[in-house]
Amino acid sequence: QVQLVESGGGLVQAGGSLRLSCAASGRTFKSYAMGWFRQAPGKEREFVAAISWSGGSTYYADSVKGRFTISRDNAKNTVYLEMNSLKPEDTAVYYCAARIGNIRLNRYEYDYWGQGTQVTVSS
Repeated sequence: QVQLVESGGGLVQAGGSLRLSCAASGRTFKSYAMGWFRQAPGKEREFVAAISWSGGSTYYADSVKGRFTISRDNAKNTVYLEMNSLKPEDTAVYYCAARIGNIRLNRYEYDYWGQGTQVTVSS
C-alpha cells in the first residue's frame, strides 16, 4: 500500500508557472506507475499526465502537452508536475495517483489517491 501527499498548489497569474510534488510513502514506490489528474468545479476528474515506474515513458492530455512536464525521483519517492504557461482553464484541484504495473489513462484504473492540491490561475 502507498500513501500520497500532494503539495505546491496555489494562486498564479495566467502565463505563470507552478511545480506540484507528490510524496509517496512505502518502499515499493518504484513499482508504481504514477498519474496526475485534475477536477474543476462541476466537472469530471480528468487525466493530465502519467509516468511509468522507471520514468522512461510519459503521457499527456492534449490540453497540457507542451506546457506540463511529469517526472519522478524514485530515490525520493516523489513525482512532480511542472506546469508552465498556465491558463485560467487549468484551474482545478490536482490529484496524484498510483497503480501497480503499466501506465493507464483511466482514473478508475488507479488504486491510490492523494488528497489533492488546489491550483488557481487568474486571468
